[in-house]
Parts: sequence; C-alpha cells; structure tokens
Amino acid sequence: MTTSSVPTGVVPDAPRPLYPELEPYVTGQLQVDAGNALYWEESGNPDGKPVVFIHGGPGGGVSAKTRRFFDPARYRIIQFDQRNCGRSTPHASSDGVDWDANTTWHLVADLEALREHRGVDRWQVFGGSWGSSLGLAYAETHPERVTELVLRGIFTLRRSELDWYYNGGAGNLAPQWRESFLAPLGAGFTGDAIARYHDLLFDPDPAVHGPAGVAWTTWEAATSFLHYKPDAVADFADPSFALAFARIENHFFVNGGWFREGQLIEDAHKVRHLPGVIVQGAYDLCCPPVTAWDLHRAWPEARFELVHAGHASFEPAITDALIRATDGFAS
Repeated sequence: MTTSSVPTGVVPDAPRPLYPELEPYVTGQLQVDAGNALYWEESGNPDGKPVVFIHGGPGGGVSAKTRRFFDPARYRIIQFDQRNCGRSTPHASSDGVDWDANTTWHLVADLEALREHRGVDRWQVFGGSWGSSLGLAYAETHPERVTELVLRGIFTLRRSELDWYYNGGAGNLAPQWRESFLAPLGAGFTGDAIARYHDLLFDPDPAVHGPAGVAWTTWEAATSFLHYKPDAVADFADPSFALAFARIENHFFVNGGWFREGQLIEDAHKVRHLPGVIVQGAYDLCCPPVTAWDLHRAWPEARFELVHAGHASFEPAITDALIRATDGFAS
C-alpha cells in the first residue's frame, strides 16, 4: 500500500455516509474466565470478510452505530464489549469486579478466545483511540491472525500522551472544561490528576465516586469533537456509564496499559508486512497527531491520512476516511 497524507484543512467535498442501520443476526455471551463474560454480536454477511471492531475507552462499549463503518453485503462484522463495560459482566459500576483480571493482555487473550469461538481464521482489525492501542497490541502479538489494520485517533499510552490530556496541554485549549475536570480534585490542586482521580473513582462512597465519574467522562466527551456537541456530553454524563467508563480508563492509565514505555510504536515492525491505514484528526485534543505520525514513521508502509477533524470517529472527515479504508479492503 502506498503512503499518502491528506493535507490539514482539506474537507471531503461529499463525505461518505455511514452504511444503513442493521441488526445483528446472532448475539451471545462468551465466558472468558471464572469471573468475566463478554457480550458479542455479529451482523452483515455471515459469509463475508471477517472484521472485528475494537471499541475505545477502554470502557466505551459498542453500539448499533459502530456496525455502520462496514458494507454489510461484504463484511461479517464482529463486535464485542470489553471486560466490565457495556453488556459484558460484571459491570464496572457495580461491586464484584476483579480489577487484576482486566489488563491489556487479558483483552488480547479475549480477542483470541472470541476469534476461536466464532470460527474465524484471520480477520481485519479495526479500532480507534484505545481501540487503536488494543488493536496494535493484538496484531503485534498475533500478526498471523490479522488480514489488515484500520486504526483511527492513535493512542499508545506513552506518559507524554497521558500527561498532555490529563495534566496540562489539552486543558489550555478547553479551559472551561479543564476547570470542570479539576473541580473534584479540590481548589488549587497540583500534581498527577490521573493518580488523584484513582482515589476518588474507587472510593466506596457514591457521593465521592459518582461526581468524579461524571467529571472525568464529560471532559472526554466535551473535547472529542472539532465542534462542541452538547448531546455527546449529556450521553456521557449518565451516572452508570460514566462511572464504569471512568474507572476502567483510569485503571488502565494508572498502570500505563501494562506496556513498557513506547512499546506499541517500538514493536510496529511486527506488523509492517500487513496492509494498514492510519486515520488521524488534525485537531484531535485527546490523541494529538504526533502519536499517529510516530506510528507512521515506524510503519511507513501504512497509508497515513491526516484529516480536518477532531477525535471522534463520527466526525465527517474521519468517517469518510474510515469507510474508504474498509471499502478498499472489502474484497
């Protein structure tokens, strides 16, 4: 695949829309260990090209809308909710979660278990934001099981990336939301917000962990789009969703994703033989373009598209680029 870059500021004349709504033809729960069961579903064409959609967060879960990046006539679309979120059990907003059993490497093993359970030999790996992290971790571990990689909003959990978003830089571009994010930490807070939020999110008192979950989660919703979307903030403020999402993200970030520093980019040589597309919003506050560029430098064979957008996968220019990628790989 040739290398290319779409210049910043360029917006597609007629962005490709999402494919029409569709319902899954089969769903289930996969017991991956004694304490965890994963919700999974398939839609599209049962005889089509297998693709696994890896959601973001971690903790975001899948939805009906995320099926629509793929031509349902040509793809066998497999989605699942990662441990402790969405319709997987137990849910991170409840008691009874074994946090030691939810790490990146548990999730890599879950992907393999799901692949085997669904009788898939090789599949396309599609993921954005945290989904790009897990997608890379999986592909670098099991490259023989991957046909292509389609990655968006690249995130590799390097300390510089986490500090940019939670401890500094991004807040200079969204100061009102930065204030809301810092409010649960107390007046004049200085230090590592990720570590301090861990204390709040896992405090047993709902009066402590509830507001902390909403503040953490709405910060992300408010800064994910090039143009602020109040509906997205309202959706992310749902208390049950917010607490689970915030707890899972924070758990992963406090632990650096269980990666050595820079691991995903350093190990990109393991996937250089695979076809790939890297889609990155030029104005992404959550996952700045430098990370996508660093990945592309390590994997120059992948097509790199820097588009006029923020972070979210449903920004028109990002949706357009992702659907061009999946259409291109469909056959």
